[in-house]
Amino acid sequence: MRLLALLDGTLADPDAPLVRVDDLGLLRGDGIFETILAVDGKPRELGPHLDRLARSAAMLDMPEPDRAAFERAVRVVLDNWTGGAEVALKAVLTRGIEGGDGTPTGFVMGMEISAKALAQRAEGLAAVTLERGIEPGLAERAPWLLLGAKSLSYAVNMAALREAERRGAAEVVFTTSSGSVLEGPTSTLIAARGRTLTTPPSTLGILPGTTQAALFQAAERAGWTVEVEPIAVDDLYTADGVFLASSVRKITRVHTLDGKSLPDSTALHTTLTTLYESHY
Repeated sequence: MRLLALLDGTLADPDAPLVRVDDLGLLRGDGIFETILAVDGKPRELGPHLDRLARSAAMLDMPEPDRAAFERAVRVVLDNWTGGAEVALKAVLTRGIEGGDGTPTGFVMGMEISAKALAQRAEGLAAVTLERGIEPGLAERAPWLLLGAKSLSYAVNMAALREAERRGAAEVVFTTSSGSVLEGPTSTLIAARGRTLTTPPSTLGILPGTTQAALFQAAERAGWTVEVEPIAVDDLYTADGVFLASSVRKITRVHTLDGKSLPDSTALHTTLTTLYESHY
């Protein structure tokens, strides 16, 4: 099932033409988006997602997104959803048509959670490390690279996932050339040691994770220690658990990295998933 809502609060046919062929989001990936999980009609972390959408817009020198319009479009999709209990909401805003008056194109699409994502949630996945060409301080030195913005320009991320598949894995952990961990193409990395959870800092030019933040809040309330600190790639192999956090896949464990089996984190994954769900 799919539902499409426009920012004026009306539903549109998701199979009918909507985006013009000269829209800059299509021609150049010049736009931004967020993917939001809704469960039983309730969107998770909608506020933080829309905050991040606004930050991405500012980084791309786009007009500030109409927050009320996106909230309305999300509600329209959820009020008309007749599919499963979970729905992935994709909020999209492009710069509009090339040579136009600057009016952006915006919409919210509701989609079923894929069987692949559900399987990875339950079973975990294998990942490979790939260099991203980012070093500490680059985001500040070169803001035009849009590091940390959630833009529609995902060609590099998708190429990395195809490379992972060629290597027999399902996911990627991006790294710096000096061996520090960054993030996944569509996820935030979390390493666990004892009752301490660590994720890399956004100052490295990575996207702050909404799901990771929700887990950390729940874990901290339960007495865990949470850290935002650099992580060396070598430390992943000896961690009690390595996890990728994202809106749709929630908390997904990495059981194999670069062809090496990681310590069994099945029980830890259950604990962290329970903590994450307790946030709601």
